[in-house]
Amino acid sequence: MSAMLLNKDQWSAFVGKLAGEKKVWAPVKRGDIMRFEPLEEGAVPSLDFANTTVPPKTVVFPQTETLYRYRIGQAELAVPVLEGEAVLLGVRPCDARAMSIVQKLFRWDVDDPYYLKRREAATLVGLACSAPGTNCFCTSVGGGPASTEGLDLLMTDLGESYLLEALTDKGKALLEAAQDLLQEAPAGAVQEKEKVVGAAEKAIARSVDTTGIPQGLPGLWEHPLWQRTAAGCLGCGTCTFLCPTCHCFDIQDEVEGFEGRRCRMWDSCMFAEYTLHASGHNPRPTRRERTRNRINHKYNYFVQKFDVIACVGCGRCVNLCPVNIDLVEILRQVKEAL
Repeated sequence: MSAMLLNKDQWSAFVGKLAGEKKVWAPVKRGDIMRFEPLEEGAVPSLDFANTTVPPKTVVFPQTETLYRYRIGQAELAVPVLEGEAVLLGVRPCDARAMSIVQKLFRWDVDDPYYLKRREAATLVGLACSAPGTNCFCTSVGGGPASTEGLDLLMTDLGESYLLEALTDKGKALLEAAQDLLQEAPAGAVQEKEKVVGAAEKAIARSVDTTGIPQGLPGLWEHPLWQRTAAGCLGCGTCTFLCPTCHCFDIQDEVEGFEGRRCRMWDSCMFAEYTLHASGHNPRPTRRERTRNRINHKYNYFVQKFDVIACVGCGRCVNLCPVNIDLVEILRQVKEAL
């Protein structure tokens, strides 16, 4: 049961089967923002979207989370119980691949139990891209419209039906749970999928040759391109908060009376306070240094440590930057400078 067909008239029933087994998270639109949220009872998500505004990393790496609670004078710590198994339905391949990349960091040196337990409890049901966004460039950084990295099950829209391909034991378990709604996929369905994926790859309008960028970036440390790039930056952090591979966080204690909690929340290397020392010294005093760090982290530092670029080409940072700073254009300038 590795490749099955689901007729679209059975989509509602299929979602109901999943919801009966586990908590289902799916893309939900609130105003102009689309993000992954737990499905309300009886709700059926639409898969008619290019990608969510906020990446699904929020499910396994919440924007704010309590690490533990404590009471002054007591030695015991109250560690929150993490939620049970969940299905993330409709994850784009770039976002699933991002989770695999970030997991390298959360397994490095010391395991992060909060992230890793949530990730282990999550089953990722991917949706292959048939109409890439304007600023998608996943094929330039090792991905693709139907990349399977990080996914447990891949869905491909074939028009009247979805082709469902199990990639892991978790994915097979989902197909088995809904087997009465599925039928064996004929060979023609797999061939049709290849046509859809091939057309999607050709439709990706943007690209950048990353060859040599990780090795060459250190030599551009004082290059004027960083000042040019940072000149219009607002330092708002949108590019990092909405990036599926950005993972910086801050940890703070919040105390009221004799009780308190230690919490973790997202942070951004684009914020001035991110590297501000208690002495008042800041090694990245302006947006020039912070912009340079952002690019170097994704395309040099992370590559040195984990042998993979920490960017999946989803295009969110380009689409949603309020002053239209373009990562692909920055990388093009880097290539020219090299």
